[in-house]
Amino acid sequence: MNNKLLYMEDDLEIGSWLSADLKQRGFKVIWLTSGENVAEYMEETDLVILDIMLPGLDGFSIGQRLKMDFPKTPILLLSARTSIEDKLHGLHFADDYMTKPFHPDELVARVEVLLRRFDKISQHFIQLSHLHIYKNQKRIVDVRSNSEILLTAKQFHIFDYFLCHPNQILTKEQIYEAVWGESYIEGDKTLMVHIRHLREKIEQDPSNPQIIETIRGIGYRVRQ
Repeated sequence: MNNKLLYMEDDLEIGSWLSADLKQRGFKVIWLTSGENVAEYMEETDLVILDIMLPGLDGFSIGQRLKMDFPKTPILLLSARTSIEDKLHGLHFADDYMTKPFHPDELVARVEVLLRRFDKISQHFIQLSHLHIYKNQKRIVDVRSNSEILLTAKQFHIFDYFLCHPNQILTKEQIYEAVWGESYIEGDKTLMVHIRHLREKIEQDPSNPQIIETIRGIGYRVRQ
């Protein structure tokens, strides 16, 4: 069970893109296009991402009410407004303020800072063979030795992509395009090299991998 985010955004294109991105990173996301009946979703919410420009009550009004009723739930405001007056107004009640356009990596970094500050980081983990994987903390522990396995950012991104698609056979093209954001070129060994190094760190026997399976002629799969 990962942290649950309540996301309010009425722009369907932005809302669909960001909610999908957050889910791929392991968050549970409730996406609303207005603040109507928002309180009924708050009890299990770990953090609110709130766009200011909403139909009906705007984000300022909704955020002030939420912070009054749920003071222990962090609020991150999103807005295309860049004036210092708007930022100061928002930060009277919100815990952070980001202006559009933004990069999702920065947004997630700010979300994780707020979750840590409010002690909301989920301690739940995925167990996979001898591994305990804490996705939100980007941390993997080998339970045999209780030691942390250190992955590079790219190795973790690859492994996380497998974990977001459990039991699915993923092609080299799918993995490469998701992790590198570029089209895969046939014959490129980059992904193969990264997976070899990843296996050397997480598999009990890298020469006979049981976690990241090779599906001959197609790609790879991680069973959960």
